[in-house]
Amino acid sequence: MSAELAEPSKVRWRLDISYDGTDFSGWAAQAGRRTVQGELESWITRILRLHEPAQLVCAGRTDAGVHARGQVAHLDLDPLVITDGGGVLTRRLNRVLGGDCVVRRISVAPPGFDARFAAIWRRYVYRLSDDNVPPDPLYRCQIARVGAQVDLARLNEEAATLIGLRDFGAFCRRRDRASTIRTLLELRARRVPSGPMAGVIECTVRADAFCHSMVRSLVGALVAVATGQRDHQWLAAIAERGARDSTITVMPAAGLTLEEVGYPADHELATRALEARALREPSRS
Repeated sequence: MSAELAEPSKVRWRLDISYDGTDFSGWAAQAGRRTVQGELESWITRILRLHEPAQLVCAGRTDAGVHARGQVAHLDLDPLVITDGGGVLTRRLNRVLGGDCVVRRISVAPPGFDARFAAIWRRYVYRLSDDNVPPDPLYRCQIARVGAQVDLARLNEEAATLIGLRDFGAFCRRRDRASTIRTLLELRARRVPSGPMAGVIECTVRADAFCHSMVRSLVGALVAVATGQRDHQWLAAIAERGARDSTITVMPAAGLTLEEVGYPADHELATRALEARALREPSRS
């Protein structure tokens, strides 16, 4: 239920969520599969004894195996269902969710808030290790392995050419009537300087929105150039095509984490949600 369509009698709640995606079949509910949305909706419905199943809307649907540290979702409920500010439901959910999904906070959302359409950017980090550094085994489910040495300077040089507003269709798995035009706000990589992930490459990717497999495809294309498998001309050519390119390697899901979702000031939420809905949703005519 979107911000502009929310019933006046309902209260909108914001949920801040983290999860290890290893044992989940992605965010979106699927019959017969364990998903983040499915688990949360099932337990919320049971704990609150709702007459109708809970329905969550998230900022960004993550694929099977993808993690989240800063996922955001919203839920509309009758005013008397939660009367304590959300603390009790938060604690009860975290007792039953199994440990690989944690609800960090449940709070009343400000007017106009929509977890998906009011967001102005999403920030992902893709973590990989190359031949320079074997991954710490305790983090093996959060880091992808690349069997070659990555030239970090070259990767960042090529990444800079992709920033801005463009059709990212070459890096996306197309969905019927869905736009692949996005504004890429940030794309850069660094080696972690110290700690248990020292030497691991972190690729930060931030955009107004993402289409399916976009982050993993962008990183896959950049790694191909940074390891000498491809060159600048190859990347420049496919970036201009606007159509899915089969020569791009989609990186494994395990390396990807949704780190943070950005929202505008409260008084701008409703306007942002309306603008984004008009851009993202296909026409029904």
